[in-house]
Amino acid sequence: MLFGQCVTAVGWIGGTVPQLTEAEGIVELSMADVAGAGIAVGAAVVGRRPIYVIRYQGFMWYNAAPLLNYAAKSKAMWNVPCPIFVRAIAMEGGIGPVASASQHGMVMRMPGMPVCAPMTPGEWQEAWDWFMAHDDPLYVSEHRRSFAIDREMRPQCHPRADVTVLAVSAARLNAEEAIVRLARDGIVCDLFHLVWLKPFRPDEGLLQSLARTGLGLVVDSDFEIAGPSRSIAHELMLDTGVPVHALGLADRTAGFAPHLDNGTPETAVIADRIRAIVARRRR
Repeated sequence: MLFGQCVTAVGWIGGTVPQLTEAEGIVELSMADVAGAGIAVGAAVVGRRPIYVIRYQGFMWYNAAPLLNYAAKSKAMWNVPCPIFVRAIAMEGGIGPVASASQHGMVMRMPGMPVCAPMTPGEWQEAWDWFMAHDDPLYVSEHRRSFAIDREMRPQCHPRADVTVLAVSAARLNAEEAIVRLARDGIVCDLFHLVWLKPFRPDEGLLQSLARTGLGLVVDSDFEIAGPSRSIAHELMLDTGVPVHALGLADRTAGFAPHLDNGTPETAVIADRIRAIVARRRR
């Protein structure tokens, strides 16, 4: 079962949903974000394994109560599994203060709800396989910029890198462009793509890179203050003793006009931050 708003009316969610009927499993919900999550959670509690689509991830604030206060806690408190696959879709670019931005940080605070942010086909398959192998809910922070990606995004490592960059969600695409720019200026970066945000378990290659470069930066599409980028940077600093900086959305409300938007740190912003922290270290 797949629950969502305007699934059949507006492009089948960017072509990511098969064109099925309600009898085949598509359930069209009303435009009431405070109610839809409760319906999907109810299906999970009685034995289904539903997919629940939040068309704008900013609306997670409306959907949070059934998902985080019930689905995430049901198994621990009452030994009743609530396996629900939450597709929370982040967008940016003139969609205003309520709908925009990634919101995986708010979910990471709540016990019982693993969080991942896949961008590639293989990462999506990994997330789905995990969900089907467990009876837990899973929060999938997806970004519409991932819909066109048909390749895998591998780590990029260099023996003489100056800094280790860790990127999340749409920031991964901008980070790829930023390190190309920086290479022209003689600044070499290792780049690691973070998919599983909670639990966060850095692999050995990432830890070795930080030990080698002695400097790190976590870039995310969520807000920076009290957000995942700073949380992950803090964990890595405790584990490695290496200074790890954070970069995310600015602490301001997004508007509808392009010059008022507050989106994923742009390529130039990422490059400038890396230049600054490398220059500070060299001084």
